[in-house]
Amino acid sequence: MRKIIVTYITLSLHLHMIDYQAHTLPNGIRILFKPSPFAITHCCFIVNAGSRDEENQQEGLAHFIEHLLFKETERRNTNQILNRLELVGADLNAYTTKEYTCIHASLLNQHLERAIDLFEDILFHSTFPEDEQEKERGVILDEIASYLDQPEEAIQDDFEELLFKDEPIGKNILGTPETVGRMNSGDMRAFIKANYSTSEMIFAVHGNYEFKKVVKLAEKYFGSIEAHQPQKNRIKPQDNKSGLLIVKKPISQTHCIIGNQAYASSHQYKNGLLLLNNLLGGMGMSSRLNLEIREKYGIAYTIESNYTPFTDTGIFSIYFGTDTEKAEKAAKLVHKELKKLREQKLGTLQLHQAKQKFIGQIALAEENRLSLIISMAKSLLDFNHIETLEEIFAKINAVTADQLLEISNEIFDNDRLITLKFEPK
Repeated sequence: MRKIIVTYITLSLHLHMIDYQAHTLPNGIRILFKPSPFAITHCCFIVNAGSRDEENQQEGLAHFIEHLLFKETERRNTNQILNRLELVGADLNAYTTKEYTCIHASLLNQHLERAIDLFEDILFHSTFPEDEQEKERGVILDEIASYLDQPEEAIQDDFEELLFKDEPIGKNILGTPETVGRMNSGDMRAFIKANYSTSEMIFAVHGNYEFKKVVKLAEKYFGSIEAHQPQKNRIKPQDNKSGLLIVKKPISQTHCIIGNQAYASSHQYKNGLLLLNNLLGGMGMSSRLNLEIREKYGIAYTIESNYTPFTDTGIFSIYFGTDTEKAEKAAKLVHKELKKLREQKLGTLQLHQAKQKFIGQIALAEENRLSLIISMAKSLLDFNHIETLEEIFAKINAVTADQLLEISNEIFDNDRLITLKFEPK
């Protein structure tokens, strides 16, 4: 075990010094570049605008816009947009979160200019034609129905709405059939005007180039975009109180989420909660919840915990699905593990093992180079800084058992935990 730990740390010291470069265009758009020796380029364009920026009764608008970016521009029709990269074997996709809209592509190095040209076109010259709106409206309504048919997915969205009450950050990213059904191009243009700030956009590239070439291409395609800096109006959500909601559904198992609001991405205890989450129900089969509930008692196929930080709040949750007659026991076992963390400080060896497991997983995750460049772009967007692995490892290693006890008593406080259950009718 000790040799493996040393290998991870040596690898990080060798590969992850400050190995990225950044440049800001006059209009505020930032260019991020991380060199790579490989033949494949991964690139993304991130805008600091997501579903939490929608007005009331406009739920799903940011996601709808993301879909329609691929439909028609001032100089390309839908087929030309889709074929621009696919004809050279590249992969093009996008997604919307509570706080971001991201377009990304993976392609052979020689096709980078194609990607930049396409990104500029769909982001700044989309026309949102009515016929394409109607087609995509149907696609999104099917997407919503698909999620509703999967209780393990639907319960996540319903839990966030319960956790944040009527706050925009708690609304479903996909929206509802009603809100999606009445959106139009005027709504889309108004949302973009109010939220797409050029100073909150990052184009990031992970590929085998000279930085000056990437900057030159970015200047060619993004340099003429007019600077636009609308004022964001995100409001920090109110703290939640404990509660229990049981919803009857036509399902065969009970699904349950137990959770709470958690730390924002800039909070001093973020890394402590990330470590604690990983120990409790994170990746791998050796998490405490998995060992206790699945391996020891065999009463839940899926049991996991998740911590998602946002710019001003966060979500911590534990999810499990099981047969209805076993659900109460599973919930009691979850609370038993949470009580242990509130009352029993981790021993020196336990803390060391938890840190080394988490550090190793972080190092392995960097093998996914597309996820890595997206993560770096988000970090630059949120903090104007990108941490090296050394900095991340140092913060994790600095977490103390006393801090984990304090975090546990705050985040796992029974007086603040919310429980949502989907039970069979």
